[in-house]
Parts: sequence; structure tokens; C-alpha cells
Amino acid sequence: MATPIRKIDMHSHWGTERGHPADAEQRRLRKANWNSEVRQVSEDEMCEHFREQNVRVMLDLHYPKFLPLEQMRPIHDYALDVQKANQDVVLGHWIHIDPRTGEAGLDELRRCVGESPGLIGFGVSGSGTVPASDPAYEPFLRYCSRERVPVLVFLGTTAYGAGKPAGGGVLIDHCHPRHLDFVAASYPDLKIVAGRPAWPWQAEANAVLLHKRSVWYELHGWSPKYHDPELKREISRRLQDRIMFGADYPMLSYERLEREWRAEGYSEEVLEKVFWRNAERFLAQLGR
Repeated sequence: MATPIRKIDMHSHWGTERGHPADAEQRRLRKANWNSEVRQVSEDEMCEHFREQNVRVMLDLHYPKFLPLEQMRPIHDYALDVQKANQDVVLGHWIHIDPRTGEAGLDELRRCVGESPGLIGFGVSGSGTVPASDPAYEPFLRYCSRERVPVLVFLGTTAYGAGKPAGGGVLIDHCHPRHLDFVAASYPDLKIVAGRPAWPWQAEANAVLLHKRSVWYELHGWSPKYHDPELKREISRRLQDRIMFGADYPMLSYERLEREWRAEGYSEEVLEKVFWRNAERFLAQLGR
């Protein structure tokens, strides 16, 4: 069996119960919305799967942002412990903290950055909290800019709240590319990654990325065959040096994504950039 192509996955989720809990309602919604089953494994099984798939992963730790800080800290410690034991495959974590927690929340981000054996990035999803352009983020973004902590700004429609009455109260407009544009214009030294395809605003996202050329772009959560035609065109043209692979494991498998990326007809040079070369260059900017 051929060795899978080398990959640096800039955005996936945990495959474990503690890293990504799923109650009965979440399981029902995932099945209804994406015809996908929740399958959870042990920490060792998850990391061994990454080794088999020849991938290093940035894991998204999203759900603790809805918890009080005293409940959030043990989950962050859990993530750091898994990282310490598996540094060959767990590149780091995207940590989400509601900016309305203020200085206490910023202290927790500082603590994670200081105690991590690898990379900690700050996730700004907007979903269920406030958009990236909100002034509440200012202390966090200033800190990240000063300390070279990368920031992941999510774009496009979100799975969070999908299928619930009123979408769980979530405003998908909080992930409009205008918020990314504001952050990129306001913090010129910030290391920014835009996250996921920006449907239904892909043209707007392309415009921001072409204008703010320091922003990188990872494409988790979608099969490449469903990417907007404008995005497909730019992947092999003006954005080819800033597109990074994101899988959204465990919802999408590495085998499927590698197969479907190849089926789009991109050159081997472009595929290598997407799968690992661009991420390697981005990480080098951070001294990683």
C-alpha cells in the first residue's frame, strides 16, 4: 500500500469524547444535516491514525469557549497533555476564548501559549459570540500580534446551530469576510489564517485575500469538488502560494480528501503547495 502524501492539516477536530463531546441532539443534527455519524476513538487511536495518514494536525478546541473559565482550564490542560505525548503528529491547537471574558480570558490564552510544547493559535469563529471586528477582541489581537500567536478567523456559513430553531440564535453574518478585512487592516503584523470556504460570500473573501496579501487561507470542512468556481480558479492561480489544507477530521477522511483534491485536476506542484509546502512556509514565519 502506497504511503499517503505528506500533509499538514491546519484545521481538524478531536476524534475523542473529551476533545469533542457529542450528545444525542448533536448526533441527530449531524446525521440530519450532513449524513455523517459521530465516531469517537481513544487519544492513542486518534494519534496513531494521524501517523498512518502521514499528517501533522492543528486541532480545533472550540466548545470550551462556552464554559466558565474554571471549567475551560482542565480541558485545555487535557489538550496540552495529548500534544506533549504526541508531538510528532499534534502540531498544536486553535484555542477559542470568548473575548467578553476580558483580562481573565486573555490570561488563560497566555497560559496555554506558555505551557504548550508546540503551537497555540487563537480561534476567532464569531459563531455564538461576537464577530472578529468587535472591539472586545482588541486586547487578544494586540497580544497575538506582539507575541506572534497566529489567529484563525472563520469565514462563511457555520455548522454551529444548524438545524436548531432559529439556528440556535447564531448569526452567520458574524463570519462575513468584512470582519476578516477589518482585522487584517487594523493589525498589520498579525499572523492571520482565514478559515474554511466562505460560501455564500466567496467572491468577497477572494477580494479580501487578494487585497490583504499577508492573510493565509485554509479550506477545512468542504470536499474540494464543492468549492465555488471562483475559488477553484484562484487555488491554481493568484492564491496558490497561500492556500493550506484543512481536513475537518473526523467528519471528512484524509483518504477521501486526498482522492478528491486530485480529481480536481490541479498540478502536482499546486497539490504539494496545498497539502504541505504552504503550511511549512507559514509555520517558518512563526519560527516553527
